[in-house]
Amino acid sequence: MSNSLNKVQLIGNLTAEPEVRETPNGQKVATFSVATNRKWKDASGMLQEEVEYHNCVAWRGLADIAEQYMHKWKKVYIEGYLKTRSWDDTAGVKRYKTEIVSDNVILLSTAGGSNGGESYSAQSDAAPAEMSAPRKSKAKEEESISIEDIPF
Repeated sequence: MSNSLNKVQLIGNLTAEPEVRETPNGQKVATFSVATNRKWKDASGMLQEEVEYHNCVAWRGLADIAEQYMHKWKKVYIEGYLKTRSWDDTAGVKRYKTEIVSDNVILLSTAGGSNGGESYSAQSDAAPAEMSAPRKSKAKEEESISIEDIPF
């Protein structure tokens, strides 16, 4: 038996309003993109910056949260796992897309722009397609995440 880990943690800004729709069997799903950036100095000492865009998806209760509370440019913490899906386009060419399936979402900025800290998650024992309504944790009960607390 081999050990493996598929876990993603991001802190970034939403690049657009989440796109929310229902599957044919009635499951709500939200897709959205989160931008993260990285800064470093190159060999000549010049400051460089790179922006990365991450495709994310949230199901059922987390899709409701995305629809109601997640807005363009707001800072969010996303926790989940990578999943690649494939399909054939209209020309019959196989296409692939890798997304972060969200298990946990923390709103780091609110509609007014202040730090939020509201946390929403899918039940940990549910299968991805069987995610249930989120449980809302009170900000006082959870320790808030600061950029300085992240170990990388």
